[in-house]
Amino acid sequence: MAKITMFKGYQGEPPFPKPREKVLPNVVRAQDGVPVKYPDCEGIGVRIVHPANPKAPAQNLGLVMFYIPPHVVLEPGSHHTEECYVVIRGKGVMTLAGEKIDVEEGTFIHLPPWCEHGIENTGNETMEVLICTSPPNP
Repeated sequence: MAKITMFKGYQGEPPFPKPREKVLPNVVRAQDGVPVKYPDCEGIGVRIVHPANPKAPAQNLGLVMFYIPPHVVLEPGSHHTEECYVVIRGKGVMTLAGEKIDVEEGTFIHLPPWCEHGIENTGNETMEVLICTSPPNP
């Protein structure tokens, strides 16, 4: 069993000061996002929290719902951003640093900068993957 660690709060000075005025959240749904198409892939993404979405214009991260039709492949590639994939629905195979692993609903994948990755939907339903990127992809 993993050891549970106690969160000790934030230490030291924050990187920027807290504003005097109230900071309001952006509450959005996937339908409020901005569609994005990736090169050489039949899947489609929706930028939900991203500098390109005026309804949730984050500066330091991107949150994309990626919809991959059955039997579609996003070929492996890499980039300087750090990412986390969360498989929300469906099943498939991810290529991670040259190795293939099966993924399914509930799988989390952390991708350090420049880690080669690709994904294939091996199922018969649309695969839904939540992708968090920091900094956000252009």
